[in-house]
Amino acid sequence: MDASRPLGHGSVSLRCYPHLDLDAPEIVAEMRAQAALAAEHGFDGVMTSEHHGGFAGYLPNPLQLAGFLLDTMPRGWAAACPVIATLRPAALIAEETAWLAARHPERVGIGLAAGALEQDFAVMDLDMRDLTARFTRALERVAELLRGETEDALAGDPAIARCRTHPIPVVSAAASVTAARRAARVGAGIILDSLTSTARCRELADAYRAAGGVEAVVLVRRVWIGDPPRRRFDDQMEVYRGYTPPGATTTWGADQLLTDTDGDALAACVAQAVLDAGADACNVRVHVPGVEPVTARDQIARLGHVVAPRVREALIAPRS
Repeated sequence: MDASRPLGHGSVSLRCYPHLDLDAPEIVAEMRAQAALAAEHGFDGVMTSEHHGGFAGYLPNPLQLAGFLLDTMPRGWAAACPVIATLRPAALIAEETAWLAARHPERVGIGLAAGALEQDFAVMDLDMRDLTARFTRALERVAELLRGETEDALAGDPAIARCRTHPIPVVSAAASVTAARRAARVGAGIILDSLTSTARCRELADAYRAAGGVEAVVLVRRVWIGDPPRRRFDDQMEVYRGYTPPGATTTWGADQLLTDTDGDALAACVAQAVLDAGADACNVRVHVPGVEPVTARDQIARLGHVVAPRVREALIAPRS
């Protein structure tokens, strides 16, 4: 196992989100500061994610943001995860990822999702028809290109060609057994939603491995050390419920928030949740709209110092 590898087995990473009550330059500066703090305090890497039109807590350019963050991080990796793969050509996603890795060798990963928010497609003058088929093609193409497996014109791209000897890790958002099996088939890992119940996550992880998947299974969980701002977490959960298609919430547990006033106890709780879910990597989230930057920074430092190393040890130990 190599927790330092982007999206690697045993890795413990942080999801970075914008504080949208700041001005745009300040948003970027704060995200860079928090990513650097995460790297300095024990996280293996960071993730950025995508929504458009000022959707609460998100920005539209996760790959570009990953580059912004890597330029300020003293160590560790960054993954645009997830990129909404149905909004742009798969070849473009692969090219931009490969060239980001040329700037930051062995420090870049990427995750892909099909998308579910109508607003994201409307602002791009796209529709949501045939999303599954479109996403399947995109995932296959990106995974192949980021292993350097192509004989078309992109074979002449130096950054794509470099992927033959330095493949870039890819994960796929997986909310169904079909999605888990698809990821295994194309050689990608999977990432499991922060609100999906532990039991459902275990089903997906087991299906992924039964289908031959060997890359990381990454569990996302909301984590807070001390007294959490529960109302803000509840408000954000209602936002997600508002755009989730009917029936898609059936595999959600409660809010899946893991919290404790004691760092060691919280670390044990997080590690157990990851193991119970059948995952072997963890991505934690502390951000919700309305949380002040100073509070987020405090959480990042405390979690990175106390929780991240203990979770990493627990994930690696059973597989040693």
